Amino acid sequence: MPIPSRIPPQSEIDELAHRLSNWGRWGVDDQRGTLNHLTETARRRALGLVSDGHSIGLGIPLNTQPSPTNPRPSLHLMLRAGDTATETAGKAEDYLALAYHGWNVTHVDTLAHNFYRGAMYNGVPAARVTSRGALANDISHAADGIIGRGVLLDLPRALGRSWLEPAEAFVPADLELAEARAGVRVEPGDLLLVRTGRWARHAAALACELLPDGEGLFAMAGPDASVLGWLQEREVALIGGEGLNEAFPPDRTPARPPFHVVGIPAMGLCLLNNCDFERLAAACAARRRWEFLLVIAPLNLPGALGSPVNPVAVF
Repeated sequence: MPIPSRIPPQSEIDELAHRLSNWGRWGVDDQRGTLNHLTETARRRALGLVSDGHSIGLGIPLNTQPSPTNPRPSLHLMLRAGDTATETAGKAEDYLALAYHGWNVTHVDTLAHNFYRGAMYNGVPAARVTSRGALANDISHAADGIIGRGVLLDLPRALGRSWLEPAEAFVPADLELAEARAGVRVEPGDLLLVRTGRWARHAAALACELLPDGEGLFAMAGPDASVLGWLQEREVALIGGEGLNEAFPPDRTPARPPFHVVGIPAMGLCLLNNCDFERLAAACAARRRWEFLLVIAPLNLPGALGSPVNPVAVF
């Protein structure tokens, strides 16, 4: 069963970073981290999962309205619109700007996004992320797309609940229970998606609990630090969640979120954040099938620390 969410002590963070480090595993110049598990063989296997061609977008709508939980709303402006068109010619144009790190945009994080003891993934000095962007471990190393076998583990379904509460963290035993209930096993190179019920809870008009850190973040269910070792053992290429892939408790000080301060810089773990798995979960349940082709196409912006994305699952 899920446990109370927590922020691990520094001693636990240090032990995890040392034990789970992938520095040098794929060479001293590697900048892909766990995406190295996503081999050509794994991609070919994923292509064979497509049968009826039904596709489901997993990205959440961009939120342009400011609120306590959306302090940096996306900006959508019209540069030209139809109400200025003439009878003979005309066009519409728009402008979009967004700060995608945080709770309100579906995005992937690069291995330059977080540091541990002054270094990012593979021992690259943190100073190589400059005011002009990252000089290493940037999003260009995923520019060919992240395409593989997606596996959805639906924790509320496995636990017989509607959702996990914001103060809960799931552990490896919960993932293995969801595997058993779904009749699927997470394997090397998989793109693992974990449903916690964020959007089901939101649809029930239950407000998220704001955290007292002034950043507009709020408590949400997510993985306990112990899940990092499970992902390393299973050789997962990516983990995707409905939040930031962290179980933030109501009091998150000091800030040591393990998936960001160990998973990214030590393991080179690729994180997919803020997805909506409600329609996907329904489609999986209807088909009694929890694996599918998953396609994620980051923007190719050299120097970027991640990218907004709209992942697509294909059956």
